[in-house]
Amino acid sequence: MGPATFARITGATYLLYFLTAIGGALLAPGVSGPGTLAPDAFSGSTYQLGVALGLVSTCLYLAVVGLLYRLFLPVNGTVALLALVFGVMGCAVTAFGTVLQHAPLVVASADPELALVFLKVNAQALHVALVFFGTFQLFLGYLIYRSNFLPRLIGVLIAVAGVGWLTALGPGLPAPLAIVVALLGAVAEGALMLWLLVFGVRQTSSVT
Repeated sequence: MGPATFARITGATYLLYFLTAIGGALLAPGVSGPGTLAPDAFSGSTYQLGVALGLVSTCLYLAVVGLLYRLFLPVNGTVALLALVFGVMGCAVTAFGTVLQHAPLVVASADPELALVFLKVNAQALHVALVFFGTFQLFLGYLIYRSNFLPRLIGVLIAVAGVGWLTALGPGLPAPLAIVVALLGAVAEGALMLWLLVFGVRQTSSVT
């Protein structure tokens, strides 16, 4: 497989991740994405579909992490491996959060307040996942910047977005700042996804 084709497959997988993640966030706001938790947020088939789409998006992002590892392995094997480890850890924590998202379906009828507690714990788990994803993006940004087949600007954007995600470590991040961080992350990863999907990589890459 040529490097351009491999890059476009990575971009297409990235696009599927974006679509499923956005769908999950829209169907289950405050659970699979940004929004405010409500006591009845876990009721109905819409919620279940949102959680399911969130899980699918996590699986797709895991695939993206693996594909990016293979893409950037020729740039720096050690850094690519570190990016892979942190990306997989972030996906693992997110997948664990899916268990917490399903728990309310079991206890909602008996104890709605307990169901809400599960959702709040899930929100904290997602914050932990962002720490892993932020570190993943720092390594990824470095790899893009040092590569000879992608624009360095995208690498800078990804790295800056990684720093933004790491602010999840700080207590009480103001809502306006949280929105800016989320938008920055979306723009950076969206730019990488579109470039891979539309332009691929320069043929000087050694991906096979």
